[in-house]
Amino acid sequence: MSPLKKKKLNLIRKKLDKLDYSLIKIIKKRTFLVKKVLKIKEYKKEIVDKKRIKKILRDIKIKSIQNKIDPKITKRIWINMIYAYIDFEKRNFKKK
Repeated sequence: MSPLKKKKLNLIRKKLDKLDYSLIKIIKKRTFLVKKVLKIKEYKKEIVDKKRIKKILRDIKIKSIQNKIDPKITKRIWINMIYAYIDFEKRNFKKK
């Protein structure tokens, strides 16, 4: 790789790192809201809401297409995020 291309690559990577940090802050906010939702749920079986998951994925696909983002990328990201939070909720669920 030429020195010029390497410099360009490093600049792009710095922008990606900055963006990743922004995503971490958003994930922190999302986790806070998930904790609030978890406090409302009375039974562990309420953690997985298949209808809601389907709606979220459908909406994300539409928004991805509207924003010219490959919907396969966003679907994979959201599925992983949804199941990560389901796991989080199951680990943190407290019987009332």
